[in-house]
Amino acid sequence: MLKCRESLLKSPLAVVIVVVTFVLSPLAAHAQTASGTAQHSSASTHSTDMKKSMETMSKDMASMPMTGDVDRDFALMMRIHHQGAIDMSQAELATGKDPQMRRLAKEIIAAQKKEIALIERWLKQYENKPGVAMKK
Repeated sequence: MLKCRESLLKSPLAVVIVVVTFVLSPLAAHAQTASGTAQHSSASTHSTDMKKSMETMSKDMASMPMTGDVDRDFALMMRIHHQGAIDMSQAELATGKDPQMRRLAKEIIAAQKKEIALIERWLKQYENKPGVAMKK
């Protein structure tokens, strides 16, 4: 059971579940309890943008064919996941008000862009490795 739990916590799906549980649920609750028309409209737009970001990321991850090459599959899956984090953070910056959350969104964007660049460099090097047949 412990080994199963450890491997689950390392999977991209587990990361998505955590994000949905701890990020989207409170945002949805906030959108439902927002008072005033303008505030509610802004929260609804934000929730719609946030949900669209998550749905796009989930759809892209679910539709990615797994090649059996664990390293490549991980890199491709994480690239999608990181772009989802950027999209969600941009939605926060577009309508979010809390300075701490806005600062976090900016930090997430910067960190995820760096990691996507690293993934892209790795994929390019990996594709050019002798004996590596790339499935696209």
